[in-house]
Amino acid sequence: MKKIVLILALLLGFNSVFASNELSFIYINGSNNNDEKMKTWYKNGVHKLHPVLRKKFIKNLAIKHYYKALGSEINIKEQPVIYFWGDKSKNDLDYVKGQLDLSKAISSSGAYFARSLIAQYLHDAIWVQKPHNMIPILDELNQSVKKEAENGNDVILYGYSAGTFVTYEYLFNKLAYINLEKLFEALNADKDVVDFVKANPRKDTCISALSYDYAGIGNVSSAGHLILNQNKEQLKKNYLNIDNMTELACAPEGKVKGVVNFACPLVLFYSDISDSNYELNFYNKLMIKYIMENGIFMLTVNFREDPLGFPTSRNLTSKEIEERLGFEIENPTGVIYDNSSVWSKRMFALAHTSYWTARGTFSNAIVKSFVNGYKFQYDEKYQAKVIKKHSKKSEL
Repeated sequence: MKKIVLILALLLGFNSVFASNELSFIYINGSNNNDEKMKTWYKNGVHKLHPVLRKKFIKNLAIKHYYKALGSEINIKEQPVIYFWGDKSKNDLDYVKGQLDLSKAISSSGAYFARSLIAQYLHDAIWVQKPHNMIPILDELNQSVKKEAENGNDVILYGYSAGTFVTYEYLFNKLAYINLEKLFEALNADKDVVDFVKANPRKDTCISALSYDYAGIGNVSSAGHLILNQNKEQLKKNYLNIDNMTELACAPEGKVKGVVNFACPLVLFYSDISDSNYELNFYNKLMIKYIMENGIFMLTVNFREDPLGFPTSRNLTSKEIEERLGFEIENPTGVIYDNSSVWSKRMFALAHTSYWTARGTFSNAIVKSFVNGYKFQYDEKYQAKVIKKHSKKSEL
């Protein structure tokens, strides 16, 4: 136990200030939650899950002893914070359903039923990925995070199903991992622009702050390229205001402590981040570097019976992550950890919607993943034991 406590105390990225703050859990909904019935189902599920999950966190011995060592108690808000985006897709889905009704008279019952299922369960997942839909959602979510921060609270984001797209995009677009001098050099900006940036240093920023919705430095194209403002004088003028836009557009510094993604189909819909020729993959690597260097955790917890619960990756040591990124991680304290083998004891057809009813099992899995993720990353004996176990399995 002392070993685990020491690991958590040194490496969680939480400091004594964090221990005295309240911690807010912000829950983000998934697909098929856009009518009143499903909205109520989702909110009721969160209100049933949150007190169980809160209690598991507070009672976990490793986490409890860590906070006591800091002279405090872990202080999680009693009420969950729910950020709900499902109603934003309702008009579009109603249009699709209207078109489906037109096809009913000319389709076989089997084909109509299949189309209905596809529309009901996949529409929102596709809808939310489109930038003109996602960007307002990220800005609204950021307002919720900022509100908690203004009250002195740190936050953990919980993304359910297609809500994992929102948590990923939030980290990608709102964390301030962009060093501006390095960015302009990497984009081969004109020498006088690079010299201007070097002569007028600004603090690190996020992807959102660069956009034309904020600073007007540049925008991300549909092909994944960050294209700078071609008006050089306007670019320089906008650049001088970037710190104000960073304050406005980016996540409040140090307040996002982690993300828990569950029932996670992220890999299925975001497989392009594995393409080395996709330019946004470069910024994705910078984001991961930031997570690892700033004590943020990113957990994936799936029921093994959940057909939409995709593992995000095999678990990697910080050295392996460093090798994949292609650059050095300085003093890593963060964790990226996948636990997609949680046994819910539910039928596969029901597992995706069972995280609320199997809340005891699910809450235990989150806390276990939280502790084991840090142990795997920073306890060399535990790490070697896990790697050896996996190596034996692969030999069978």
